[in-house]
Amino acid sequence: MRTILTTFLICASVHVFAQIPTPGTTPEKAIVLTGGIAHIGNGEVIENSVIGMENGKITFVKPMGAVKLNAEEADIINISGKHVYPGFINPNNTLGITEIDAVRASLDYAETGTYNPEVRVLTAFNTDSRISPTVRSNGVLITQVTPRSGRICGTSSVMHLDGWNWEDAVIKADDGIHVNWPNRFKRSGWWAEPGPIKPNENYQEQVDELASFLTRAKAYSENPNPEFNQKMEACKGLFDGSKNLYLYADDGKGIMESVLMAEKVGAKKPVIVGGSDCWLVADFLSTKKVPVILERTHSLPGDDDDDIDQPYKTPKTLFDNKIMFCFSYAGDMEAMGSRNLPFTAGTAVAYGLKYEEAVKSLTLNAAKILGIDKTCGSLETGKDATLFVSDGDALDVLTNNVTMAYIQGRPVDLDSPQKYLYRKYKTK
Repeated sequence: MRTILTTFLICASVHVFAQIPTPGTTPEKAIVLTGGIAHIGNGEVIENSVIGMENGKITFVKPMGAVKLNAEEADIINISGKHVYPGFINPNNTLGITEIDAVRASLDYAETGTYNPEVRVLTAFNTDSRISPTVRSNGVLITQVTPRSGRICGTSSVMHLDGWNWEDAVIKADDGIHVNWPNRFKRSGWWAEPGPIKPNENYQEQVDELASFLTRAKAYSENPNPEFNQKMEACKGLFDGSKNLYLYADDGKGIMESVLMAEKVGAKKPVIVGGSDCWLVADFLSTKKVPVILERTHSLPGDDDDDIDQPYKTPKTLFDNKIMFCFSYAGDMEAMGSRNLPFTAGTAVAYGLKYEEAVKSLTLNAAKILGIDKTCGSLETGKDATLFVSDGDALDVLTNNVTMAYIQGRPVDLDSPQKYLYRKYKTK
């Protein structure tokens, strides 16, 4: 019994040291950051900046010397030579609703059934996730928590990566509904032994079934006194523009057909998600003004005949065609891998995308696509003070070192279980 008790106390003490950082509190005094290189998020840069924050909002962003500072009224922090960015935004991810990929009980992103627009992941968001602090360490401060599985997966929400509960963390509840567009082709076998690719014989039937569902949802939204239907009720926002319709399609023809179907059923705001072949239909997307949430840039090409570095070049192609896009890190181990989101943008820079456009695609573009750009996505007066400071280039894995972060003006504890383990074993 004594041995069991001793073991319990040791485990408990280790847990205390490796616990999740406590959410921040709003400072009593204003905070002013001076001397930093401010990447505004809209393509502009202020080389020697002064940034003020008070009551959770940005009060000014100006060149150094344009503001008279008073040390009695604000805490002035010198960050000369360091880089300041708006908090990076992580769209289309299960961060906060998944913990350990190999433990099914910790996965809270999928429901049974095929058509589940009424499923809301909002209340499943776990602010005590052990993964979130590791992601914040690289400047990712906002995530779009997203459902998976089925033809219509459910409804996503946009969250801060800090807070005591989901009510604290939510930025925009129920921002859009996610649809897995039917695959035109199927590959037999499995990933280690892939077989031949065959046409999906049920493709058109699946497309017609989806279109029929959304057509009925549109009719329901236009009926002044419908008999209450939870699934149809959840779809109302698609037709008045308050919700995005996220269409997961990769091949060029599927991308075009999904957008045309959304147009036909009256969905106001279609967004392509994934879109590995979107570079092939860039003219179409540009004409239709449909934004794209790109698949993980650090991926293999969508087709065996594509250039091996095609995913690295695609962001530049979209930019050249004036298509609004942002980066994501969806896929295998996406929650824990989200900390590498900034470096996928860095790879796009190496392949021709302008640096500030890459920053914009992690911040303001993502905010516009998700519908939160009035309060997030750039360092501008009146917006939320959600930003971070890095000693080096935040898009470069070798020099990025986030030393300070704020979410709505609250200082973020950048410690994490991984950093604790690093410190522990460094002393061995």
